[in-house]
Amino acid sequence: QVQLVESGGGLVQAGGSLRLSCAASGRTFSSYNMGWFRQAPGKEREFVAAISRSGDSIGYVDYSGSVKGRFTISRDNAKNTVYLQMNSLKPEDTAVYYCAADSSRLRVVPVGNIDYWGQGTQVTVSS
Repeated sequence: QVQLVESGGGLVQAGGSLRLSCAASGRTFSSYNMGWFRQAPGKEREFVAAISRSGDSIGYVDYSGSVKGRFTISRDNAKNTVYLQMNSLKPEDTAVYYCAADSSRLRVVPVGNIDYWGQGTQVTVSS
């Protein structure tokens, strides 16, 4: 069982930056692929970024096209934490951001099949 708790959301002006954190409980954090999704009002939850678990023969990071070059995902297995550094924020980045964990590559797992979710943190970007 893995529990995920996000933090770091807030209100920021367009062009600004935020760093989201996701703290995971459990001793198996390093064995999970970790990622971030977001959901804007009236829209479906969508993939944002993901990072492979430790020990993967082919490590990877994945980004959606809309955030590539602006967002950076990273993880600290010693702290059981995954981060999302968000730069050059735009009003269209406004959403609730969710941390996720799964044994499969998050970019290709249907949202409804993902193993674990956090409760979400609100990010609002004003124009």
